[in-house]
Amino acid sequence: MLTCKQFLQELNDYLDPSIDPETKRHLESHVAACPNCFVVVDTTKKTLQVYKGMEPQAVPEDLKNRLWAALERKIAAKKKVQA
Repeated sequence: MLTCKQFLQELNDYLDPSIDPETKRHLESHVAACPNCFVVVDTTKKTLQVYKGMEPQAVPEDLKNRLWAALERKIAAKKKVQA
């Protein structure tokens, strides 16, 4: 039996329309039996529909710079831990 953690690791595949039918059936059986994962799938599908209907927006330069700085700090901290 598939656990919720395992299902969530496969969520991207589950939502991919090109997934093989056997895997899709296996994942669908979990969603049908698990109300929590059903809510996750339903919410994710609705969120994707909303974003697909939106026009692309430019990211403000200030936000872009702050995001890059945060990523660089995170990468530097990870390298420090691994060293």
